[in-house]
Amino acid sequence: MDVSLPVEATKLSPVLCLASASPRRKALLASIGVMVEVMPSDVDETPREGEAAHAYVERLAIAKAQAAVLKTTLPVLGSDTAVVIDDQILGKPIDEQDAAVMLKKLSGRRHYVLTAVAVVGPKGVLSCCVTTVVKMRGISQQEIADYWQTGEPADKAGGYAIQGLAAVFVEEIKGSHSAVVGLPLYETTRLLCQQGVPIWAGYYQQR
Repeated sequence: MDVSLPVEATKLSPVLCLASASPRRKALLASIGVMVEVMPSDVDETPREGEAAHAYVERLAIAKAQAAVLKTTLPVLGSDTAVVIDDQILGKPIDEQDAAVMLKKLSGRRHYVLTAVAVVGPKGVLSCCVTTVVKMRGISQQEIADYWQTGEPADKAGGYAIQGLAAVFVEEIKGSHSAVVGLPLYETTRLLCQQGVPIWAGYYQQR
């Protein structure tokens, strides 16, 4: 999937506030013609005791959107992604050792990627959570060490980026590829349309 921003799109008026600093989410929205203003939200991402993974990511997506809603007149989108294996939520690695532990756990196995989206607008708070199953091939210790040196795993849930260099580790995927990248575009489009956010508007404005 090409999630690069069209050059012309960077000059268009935003129709949505994105409560995330993720360049991947911004580019995914641009790919469907939705220009955004970026307003990252700082929320506590600590899971609650006994909290299910889907409830955790949806709660954070809503919290991020609600944290930004008073700072803009636009509808706000918040999102959160978690990698889950053996009922354990894998967040962003804190260091090289942490990333190595995560990737070794994922090596040769299937895991779940849960991405939640929340859009706050005229219809209130609308949200959903999408689950994608990803199967990794076996990954050697040397590959894990080399991958860390690229710098890519440091800010990624589960310690890898499916749209980046780690694509070579992915044997199989069942579900939404864009959800693993950062936003499930089918479900996101549905929520945006319900909130009156125009889809493809960026492409209309270019004509």
